[in-house]
Amino acid sequence: MKGAVASVAVLGAGSWGTALAMQLARSGHRVTLWGRDATQIAEMNHSRRNPRFFPDLELPAGLTGETSLQATVESTDLLLLATPTHAFSGLLARISPWLQGRGLAWACKGFEPGSGRFLHQVAIDYLGPDASMAVVTGPSFASEVARDLPTAVTVAGNHDAFTRQVARALHAGSFRAYTSNDMIGAELGGAVKNVLAIGTGICDGLVLGNNARAALVTRGLAEMMRLGQALGARPETLMGLAGMGDLVLTCTGEESRNRRLGLALGQGQSVAAAVAGIGQVVEGVAAALEVRRLALQYEVKMPISKQVHGILHKGWDSEEGVRRLLAREQKPEHLPR
Repeated sequence: MKGAVASVAVLGAGSWGTALAMQLARSGHRVTLWGRDATQIAEMNHSRRNPRFFPDLELPAGLTGETSLQATVESTDLLLLATPTHAFSGLLARISPWLQGRGLAWACKGFEPGSGRFLHQVAIDYLGPDASMAVVTGPSFASEVARDLPTAVTVAGNHDAFTRQVARALHAGSFRAYTSNDMIGAELGGAVKNVLAIGTGICDGLVLGNNARAALVTRGLAEMMRLGQALGARPETLMGLAGMGDLVLTCTGEESRNRRLGLALGQGQSVAAAVAGIGQVVEGVAAALEVRRLALQYEVKMPISKQVHGILHKGWDSEEGVRRLLAREQKPEHLPR
């Protein structure tokens, strides 16, 4: 069988977890999709659809919903977490006694709330420093993965054999999975791009035009690269799928929750009303706090991220925040070599 594993469990039956489970099942694996909502899981198994997120798509054969977390973890060869970032640590605490030395992969994007730590640093607390770990990240809207549209992601891990195993499990059909050993760069890109997408959405909500959007995406990438350099990320990672690729998609794609939040803010809505209107977790709200924390800690200038943080968490006016960015002093785009 292509992929080197027979059974895979995806923890988290939201849109992203369901889409990844569908891709793994299409790849020929036996897939268990765990979710907390017993009614949702029962309906999924009965109708062969996820009624909340993809009611028009039939689930592939070989994909089964499950509500018992322990049974799911103990009966699978490979585990992939696809929960919101804020639930990552709590879920790890629950499943770590059942892992029995197996590796762990996740497709969550963000930092640990309150500490700014990368998720692989959180995982070490529960699994130990020698455990095999990998993160799946890159430009990938869940709805397009669910519909089997062409997608390319990065799988970055700390042990090459496990990283390749995770990538092979996903890599099939129109879904391509590239490998990397730069977990810092991969996780950084997946988190910072959400903050920058909110800023881009604000500009679009204010109807500032395509020029402004292109400038924000480009200067946002520069911010990401500066923070990455301070944290030890490789520049080629941030110029690849996990960085620039995900940034472009999230800043321009209509399905981006972070961009949609920015659009609503630029159109005059409050943060609370905008988040409520989206109806799902918007990861950039929490990530803005941690990106700002890291920027201050490592003394990295990140003016766009600073303004997004102020708008989200200090009550700054969206239009005034953009004016502050436009009023910055003239300077070289790059330092001379």
